[in-house]
Amino acid sequence: MKITNINSYLVRPRWHFIEIETDEGISGWGEPIIEGKAYTVKACIEEMKSYLIGQDPMKIEDIWNSLYRAAFYRGGPILMSAIAGIDQALWDIKGKYYNAPVYELMGGPCRDKMRVYSWIGGDRPSDVAKAAKEKQEQGFTAIKMNATEELQYIDTYDKIDAVLERVASIREATGKYFGIAIDFHGRVHKPMAKILAKKLEEFDPMFIEEPVLSENMEAFSEVAKASNIPIATGERLFSRWDFKRLFQLGCVDIIQPDLSHAGGITEVKKIASMAEAYDIALAPHCPLGPIALTSCLQVDATCHNAVIQEQSIGIHYNKDRSVLDYVLNPEDFVFKEGYIDLPKKAGLGVIMNKELIIEENQNPHSWKNPIWRHQDGSIAEW
Repeated sequence: MKITNINSYLVRPRWHFIEIETDEGISGWGEPIIEGKAYTVKACIEEMKSYLIGQDPMKIEDIWNSLYRAAFYRGGPILMSAIAGIDQALWDIKGKYYNAPVYELMGGPCRDKMRVYSWIGGDRPSDVAKAAKEKQEQGFTAIKMNATEELQYIDTYDKIDAVLERVASIREATGKYFGIAIDFHGRVHKPMAKILAKKLEEFDPMFIEEPVLSENMEAFSEVAKASNIPIATGERLFSRWDFKRLFQLGCVDIIQPDLSHAGGITEVKKIASMAEAYDIALAPHCPLGPIALTSCLQVDATCHNAVIQEQSIGIHYNKDRSVLDYVLNPEDFVFKEGYIDLPKKAGLGVIMNKELIIEENQNPHSWKNPIWRHQDGSIAEW
């Protein structure tokens, strides 16, 4: 079997799908994307085509290494996201060839289903108690929300109090044992992150996410000293070498590699195994589309340290189109009592609506994240 072509599709709300075709009629789907840089990742895929056309798609490890190691410059969000989507598609082909879910080719599952959480509150969180209660009534056992709007290095305590009030309202609405994950989104700098983390302890959050930006990962130790809440991070780390530095700090409890950013299934499986050796949990990042989600589930299935899975159905980014719009087997993506069953179909386990994908690609999206500024006019972290 040989790779014959790679098709790229930019589809709403902000996603990029690829389809790798072969001379035996088996095709595989991938989702390489950096949100807001879709065209850049698409161009990177085009540049990688010459490495792929004519290659045997079953040689996944060799292809991964050729894409990563054969280039003098490596790593980073664009290159690793391009590799991620290609890797997903190759695993999809291999699973279809052997008529088995990808996780069966990776040693088989160590669980039957995966716990999931749902997003609430939007970019500027509001009405969170009502939204959390609605998710609880739908069967979810956990939610995640953005903690804050923009925060300066040193900011006023009214913003801290607003966060505390929102989290308190969720705890009151949902009860003592409902999971509340609080995403700082890298918007908070070290001085305020320490304060906020300490004050949030009383509400027993499931975890705080990206309390500071990953490029400031040395500050995680100071946040950890200020609070007993588990710390999660990793969506802006892109390889096992990035995560190696994080593990060596010894103060992060949950890693969140993104299957569409961090080198795909091949790389994230290795990152997850590294984390397990450090007694660190896995909760893959996935505010994306159906291919990214089902790729996450393939890895979750085989990783003992996988604890909960993000998914984007109902997330505030998904305008006009949502995850299941592009799926012809939505019955395989049903959440029951806060869990989702592992994919059963061959390959990645998702049957893509190619007709709709082609139609959407006629008017490619150009999604960009907003630019936020502080009151003094300086750029704020979004």
